[in-house]
Amino acid sequence: MLVEFRVKNFRSLRDEQVLSLVASKDTTLLDTHALPTGLKAVPHVLRSAVLYGANASGKSNVVKALQYMRTVVMESATVVQPGATYNVQPFRLDAESARLPTELEVTFLLDQVRYQYGFAMTSERIVREHLLVYKAFKPQRWFRRTLDPATGKDVYEFGPGLKGPKSVWEGATRPNALFLSMAVQLNGDALRPVFDWFRDRLVVVNESSPLAPEFSVQVLKQESGRNEIRDFLRAADTSLTDIDVVTRKAVGQVVHIEALTGKTEVRSQEIEQHELNFHHATEQASAVFGLADESAGTRRLLFLAGPVLDILKKGLTLVVDELDTSLHTHLVRALVQLFHRPEVNTGGAQLIFTTHDTSLLGAYGLFRRDQVWFVQKDKDQSSELYSLLDFSPRKNEALERGYLQGRYGALPVTSGLMGAWH
Repeated sequence: MLVEFRVKNFRSLRDEQVLSLVASKDTTLLDTHALPTGLKAVPHVLRSAVLYGANASGKSNVVKALQYMRTVVMESATVVQPGATYNVQPFRLDAESARLPTELEVTFLLDQVRYQYGFAMTSERIVREHLLVYKAFKPQRWFRRTLDPATGKDVYEFGPGLKGPKSVWEGATRPNALFLSMAVQLNGDALRPVFDWFRDRLVVVNESSPLAPEFSVQVLKQESGRNEIRDFLRAADTSLTDIDVVTRKAVGQVVHIEALTGKTEVRSQEIEQHELNFHHATEQASAVFGLADESAGTRRLLFLAGPVLDILKKGLTLVVDELDTSLHTHLVRALVQLFHRPEVNTGGAQLIFTTHDTSLLGAYGLFRRDQVWFVQKDKDQSSELYSLLDFSPRKNEALERGYLQGRYGALPVTSGLMGAWH
């Protein structure tokens, strides 16, 4: 489970910003909205967090930063070629930041062990990388990698906790690859839990990695999965009685985009084409509709259904930009509540999302105060991420009204827009 995410000098996030999922000492809704860890240092971690802010405030950049970090971990040792450059984007509206590296760090829990992993990078190379492991209260530094500016070479420091042929991994790590990723490629089993957390336990959905029907389609092919998704969709459309899938194979062209370098390549390959049939029935008649005939909200919910059901079972961390797109506010509330129900969320899954739906703030018991975050862009166009707790709100405070009245900031400036129409 994700404990904390730190980012610095990524797009509009110029200064270090910290998103913390550590629950405060407030015991309100603790049993449903937080996960016990069994660790004294971090007793509870939140099951969800929501980010509010104006358009272009930088909310999406928080999601993009986490997604970019995941992609670097996944692909730096395999996809990125020697000498290739990264499409990393530092803050460009001041000369100093444009020259500085981008910094990314996550802290997460896995099997009651806390890992703190991060790196700093420019478009040309990795300049710093580190891993701390908390198997006890005090951390073990497994490795630290820094760039020596005098020699232009990496300097490594290893702790006794990291087992394996460290010198081999070090020698194989290119300047533009992560040591973590390269070591795992060379069967570094000690570091595999960190790599696998990014690969298997972190799911990011945004415009660069949109929801697609493929996962839900695979779930629909199984009877138990079809029943679960059908029941999930009936929350939006009560006339839905069943869904079935017809699969055909065909040769098509697939556009592959390397997220780290920005390069594109068109490939021909055999692909599966799926036709979804939605069975509807009322007291008067019944009919079968295709995917294109369904509403945008039903399609969005379908694409969410498979991943969400899987994430809840496996206890993964789901990060979604603009969760409320094409979804009624009641459906968004229902999705959030799934993560807050221990009898449903048996694996300890987490949901982190951005939204403009302020009515969620007014929904009684939907969020604890430490689950609400805001993103605001300053006059210099840098973004600031901050918690509702910074304002010490009362337990019964009307959060939606307070936000819309500007009490917490992170609102759009509309005076210029209104003036343009006079």
